[in-house]
Amino acid sequence: MISSALRARTLATVIASVFGVAAHAAQPPANAYEQYVGHLGSKIVKPPFVTGTISSKYYAAGICSTPAWCEEGDDLLTAGLGTTGLLLAAPPFVDPLAPTPAELRRNAIHTNYRAALDILPTGGYTTLYGPNLTNRGQAVAGDVRIPGWEHITYADDGTGQKNATVMVQVPDSFDPTKPCIVTATSSGSRGVYGAIGASGEWGLKQGCAVAYTDKGTGNGLHDLTANSVGLIDGTRTDAPAAGAASIFTSEVSDAERAAFNAATPHRVAYKHAHSQQNPQRDWGRNTLQAIRFAFYVLNEQFGTTGPDGSRRVVFDPKNTIVIASGISNGAAAALQAAEQDLSGLIDGVAVSEPVAQPSDVKRLRIVQGTVEQATIGKPLLDYFTFANLYQPCASFAAASILNLLIPANAEARCQSLAEKGLVSGSTLAERSADALAKLRAYGWLVDSDILHASHYALATPGIAITYSNAAARASVLDNLCGYSFANTNAAGDPVAQDAAFVKRSFSFANGVPPTSGPAGLPGAVNLIYNNAANATPGVVGKRDILAMSPSTGRTDYALDGALCQRNLVEGRDIVSGAPLSGAVARLAADVSEGVAETQLTARLRGKPTIIVHGRSDTLIPVNHASRAYYGANQLAEGNGHRALSYIEVTNAQHFDAFLPFPDYAARYVPLHVYLIRALNSMYDHLTTGFALPPSQVVRSIPRGPGAPQINAANVPEYSANPATGDRITFDKGTLYIPD
Repeated sequence: MISSALRARTLATVIASVFGVAAHAAQPPANAYEQYVGHLGSKIVKPPFVTGTISSKYYAAGICSTPAWCEEGDDLLTAGLGTTGLLLAAPPFVDPLAPTPAELRRNAIHTNYRAALDILPTGGYTTLYGPNLTNRGQAVAGDVRIPGWEHITYADDGTGQKNATVMVQVPDSFDPTKPCIVTATSSGSRGVYGAIGASGEWGLKQGCAVAYTDKGTGNGLHDLTANSVGLIDGTRTDAPAAGAASIFTSEVSDAERAAFNAATPHRVAYKHAHSQQNPQRDWGRNTLQAIRFAFYVLNEQFGTTGPDGSRRVVFDPKNTIVIASGISNGAAAALQAAEQDLSGLIDGVAVSEPVAQPSDVKRLRIVQGTVEQATIGKPLLDYFTFANLYQPCASFAAASILNLLIPANAEARCQSLAEKGLVSGSTLAERSADALAKLRAYGWLVDSDILHASHYALATPGIAITYSNAAARASVLDNLCGYSFANTNAAGDPVAQDAAFVKRSFSFANGVPPTSGPAGLPGAVNLIYNNAANATPGVVGKRDILAMSPSTGRTDYALDGALCQRNLVEGRDIVSGAPLSGAVARLAADVSEGVAETQLTARLRGKPTIIVHGRSDTLIPVNHASRAYYGANQLAEGNGHRALSYIEVTNAQHFDAFLPFPDYAARYVPLHVYLIRALNSMYDHLTTGFALPPSQVVRSIPRGPGAPQINAANVPEYSANPATGDRITFDKGTLYIPD
């Protein structure tokens, strides 16, 4: 046992390392002292990861009395646009080539709010969710704006290379007698405002401080031709002038950049893909840093004054409720943070559609109805590189909706796969059916069949190459598997970046290709296959959707590039079956190591947790993510452990922002409604002891043809006592999911 004296010396060592005081003992691990927030009455100390300037501004939502540090008419949630303004098109910049920080922030909030939600009133905005409603669904008079303080800085290790953005919003409604913090880690590869429409809005309306982070992946665009980079306020400058203040600058020398530009003109680098840091491994740490920063901000704002005139801590983890939340990647960050939380910062977790990647599912079985699921718990890069192969071909067999694929190129993909022995059949129908069967056998549900085409067209290839680069820690110079990023013309040729697009990229880009600004405006970052056999003479590469594979001579969506990515994941040539060798084998080993760094233990340290997920999720399939994580947690923390509740919603998929498309609107309900309910339940549980809901399937009701106005009947509440046929149960290593 550790004596009380030794415990005191250990704590003193932690405090000394934070306060910058010399200590005789070795410093604790970084994540231990970075989580320390001080005890009540102690001096307030700036977190050690905040090595730069903290920018603070008050958003008045009305008239400012002190304009020097206040934005008049602006607010925390809607950037002054209000409920109605978020419905409208993004406001124009006064000068597109010189946008101001206020304009960039406004349009970033507008873009990111809409990117997470169905923004149409018929789909739920203003009736089931939105700024005009409380978290419990009551209408609020007027065009709601939320005033308060916003503080933003980088979390870094002193090198200026990490520079994960962290931000805290403190609404005027924050009640020091009932302090609370909610995390809002960005989804996807979005910037720091990426979760403002998800857990950010809930936290602000609840009167909590909201702790945001872009988790080191957000929207860092390095234009390699102009050598321009983005700053934390969204403005652009030359990379040498920015120095360590840039969101992201590629680790390349001037000579390397010049040679790269000469060989492959017009290319850009993105932080998520090209930072060489495998940022996903640190998403939990970044979320904990955001919480730590929130405690610092709150104590600075509300702290007392000690006898020596120093500011003293009034909020610590013992008297402040902290809920980790987010959607998609942000949800995965919340789970990772809960697993890594050594200091009891987090009280509860409420997340939606997490990219949950359990490291060990060997002893787990998942049975839906009476059918055991054959493939479960694969890491994200594994199932994305699999989808990247088969989704275009499978689209013909699936009565696909929002099918934006080029039919001839998708058919060519089927033929090329057949010739390489990766699908069977002699006709398009047979090959497509086999591709779809392979996707089902690899963990996708039948519920996902009709969504493969739209997800491939809008997401899969860019995500596959981004995470391949990240896991391999590949440089932009590497052109991993023959891919690069650039703007393109109608023929798919790489062309120079549009200057106005680059200037406004903080507001509109999402950190992973394809990405563009508002409809009708030029500029984009698309995925280029450098090895395309049909490249225009004198041009290197072709946009991937138009690229011809050298090995097939077909415009088959750059199959050769997709095969390369899959080979790196499997560690073998999937066509010949031969093991990889030389540099490619070493690269595959790097990818395997990078993937392992991102996997989760499923040990939540007993923290109460609610996970909600849509059964029809095609981007993050439930068999690989929430189902597998829930089952792994039951194995890790005790059979039947009730601290984790899993809510699976039928007729719900990953992208609520796709619901305005008619075919989506008719078939699917907004999952966001259930995130709000999960946050409400978690808050009630932590404040009043209200019981968490049992794990269950919630059977939503689609709106049907014509997608009439949604109402509460379409999105039924989860139950405190679900029917036997709706209960999700776990017994002796098997997770049972009702049909």
